[in-house]
Amino acid sequence: MATQREQEAADYLKKHRINELMDNLISMLFFYRPDNPREFLIEKLEELKISRQGGVKGPNLFNNSNLDAVFRILDPANQRYITFAQYKQALTTLGIKDINECPEGVNEDRISQETFKTEAMRGLQRYSAAYKQA
Repeated sequence: MATQREQEAADYLKKHRINELMDNLISMLFFYRPDNPREFLIEKLEELKISRQGGVKGPNLFNNSNLDAVFRILDPANQRYITFAQYKQALTTLGIKDINECPEGVNEDRISQETFKTEAMRGLQRYSAAYKQA
């Protein structure tokens, strides 16, 4: 059983989405491997702050070409669709936790590349928007 102080700390982290923020920053750090990690992290936090203030897209680990590559891996026969199970697994692997369970094409079990990319970008954007102003 957590003490009151531990529970307050956990609630604080959850309220401000600190774990998601740190996961995102660490993922970018490992992906880009900058020569000056501290400067890189400061830059990403500044980008995130600007994006939150201006309502623009924040820093993100994946772009359209990366998502196209992921889709091609999932669709080696070039059928132009993947199954819902593949869609769900891919988004989970990308670190997206709140997956749309009813994307376009789910009833036919055929998720198009466009739907996959749209849902992935939305999820990644929510993930990268972990910074919450007090």
